[in-house]
Amino acid sequence: MTFNEYIALIMRYIKLKTEEIETLEQLLLNSKDNSVRKRSQGLLLSHQGRTIIDLANIFNVNRRTIERWFDDWLKNGVDSLSIQSGRGVRTRLKDYSSEVSQQLEHHNITICKKTLQNFLKDTGL
Repeated sequence: MTFNEYIALIMRYIKLKTEEIETLEQLLLNSKDNSVRKRSQGLLLSHQGRTIIDLANIFNVNRRTIERWFDDWLKNGVDSLSIQSGRGVRTRLKDYSSEVSQQLEHHNITICKKTLQNFLKDTGL
């Protein structure tokens, strides 16, 4: 990457319309989702002239993350602010091991680890 390309990258800004600013300010104040609040604030700060590097430092993320926020915003607008479904911590059976064992014994089911893994994967659990 040349120096000029690098400067063009970090000097990229999001220009917002008045209604977009109002929407983002409302989300920043009222959203229960921390990711939505953080991304809304990032877009508002970019509109105010903060660079991608500044935003990456403020939110403690990689500059590429900020670029993705910008790209997603340009493609999907407000819908891009929340995290996509399917991400996050998965439910663990560790806390339910005794219940699972009891049910397997109660129903006289013998099951190997691989079969259980395949079952959970197929059922989406």
